[in-house]
Amino acid sequence: MKLDTRALRYLTTEDWRVLAAVEQGSKNHEVVPTPLIAQLSGMRGGNNVHKNISTLAKDGLIAKVKNARYDGYRLTYGGLDYLALNTHRKGDTIFSLGNQIGVGKESDIYVCASPSSRQLVLKLHRLGRISFRTVKANRDYLRNRNAGSWMYLSRLAAQKEHAFMKVLHREGFPVPEPVAWSRHTVVMEFIDAFPLRMIDSVPDPGKLYAELMDMIVQLAQRGLIHGDFNEFNILIKEKGGSGGQREEETEEGSAFAKEATLTPILIDFPQTLSTNHTNAEFYFDRDVNCVKRYFERRLRYTSDEPGPFLKDAIKGIDNERRLDVEVEATGFSRKMAKELDRFVEPVSNEVEGAEAVPADEDDLEDEDEDEQEEAEIDIENVEGFEPERESREAGALEQPDDATASLEDLALDDDLAVKDPRLFADGLSALQMSQDATVVAQKVKTKKKAAGWAI
Repeated sequence: MKLDTRALRYLTTEDWRVLAAVEQGSKNHEVVPTPLIAQLSGMRGGNNVHKNISTLAKDGLIAKVKNARYDGYRLTYGGLDYLALNTHRKGDTIFSLGNQIGVGKESDIYVCASPSSRQLVLKLHRLGRISFRTVKANRDYLRNRNAGSWMYLSRLAAQKEHAFMKVLHREGFPVPEPVAWSRHTVVMEFIDAFPLRMIDSVPDPGKLYAELMDMIVQLAQRGLIHGDFNEFNILIKEKGGSGGQREEETEEGSAFAKEATLTPILIDFPQTLSTNHTNAEFYFDRDVNCVKRYFERRLRYTSDEPGPFLKDAIKGIDNERRLDVEVEATGFSRKMAKELDRFVEPVSNEVEGAEAVPADEDDLEDEDEDEQEEAEIDIENVEGFEPERESREAGALEQPDDATASLEDLALDDDLAVKDPRLFADGLSALQMSQDATVVAQKVKTKKKAAGWAI
């Protein structure tokens, strides 16, 4: 879905409380009952809650499900986007949002700016858009779980990418600098570079090939395998040359000046795995073959040396310098990694037809041990709510307790100072918020039927 921030400025404090309540209730319910939303929001008066729910539904932040057994709403990706943007706004991470600059099979990329007018990149993970088809076709990992967990898995993917980017950037690897992380979004440094897939000529392909292979080996020596190391996830940054200008530029790709210095930048880390993984050798060899295949087909360069191979790369590895162990110790636990690996198949763009990797039998046996925790709030005790027995276990979202913001932090503390108009340059529009918490949200035009907002 496309990120639309037009309704963001009209949301009141009560709207944010109700939206956060729907997110909190989504931990245990695919469709959150309306009485439970009112209880979690902590607001008095049922009429006000219904008014806020109506506003959020008109903006597409929550949605009503057809043929539901009880009155309730589910959180949409649009609502999750708004909650993440509000967190970044309150943390002074994002001040303005620009155009969409990229679309991946599992994410959307937008350019944004900080309050100091620094250009940043906002990445929104959207697992389930295409990867759900891949998982359903290749692996039977869903079992008794349903598609309601994709938002939780998107959050895990964002948390994993931020954790790996943080340690890799600290250790000097050529990766973008991570700035912030919230829910399913990651804010990172903006790098002015070209994807390798857009380049059809380089001054010295042998040197670039050696640098990429060396990067794969260096990652393995620190206990990591990228898992999707190909021309789509490698950026080429140019330094020097004819004033930094490319020698020629065509519809098929770009060619760099002969005196230019090219620096490869690695991006996209949700599928990164440890060298201790059961299928580590398969993913390592696939990364190597992706680079070889691209250089042979596009740049017409073939290396005479075989490899590199995983067994040679991890010889004499220092366990004290392993980054996979450090990432696990910083918050992204092994249980989270198993949850993400069960559902998401890291399929390369160039090997979509490759056979699926056999699942680890030990991981499949551990699935029964990772059952969903009991609901914190018994909805049977909510006044005015008597759901069917079958609806209680329908599509629980598996999010940990710390995934949602506390209701006490939902107050809007906007800066009333006049913003510098220079911050709105380059096509960036400010994320304007309501200055008065009591202002009534204006109606946004919608093409949805007046009878409701059923999906």
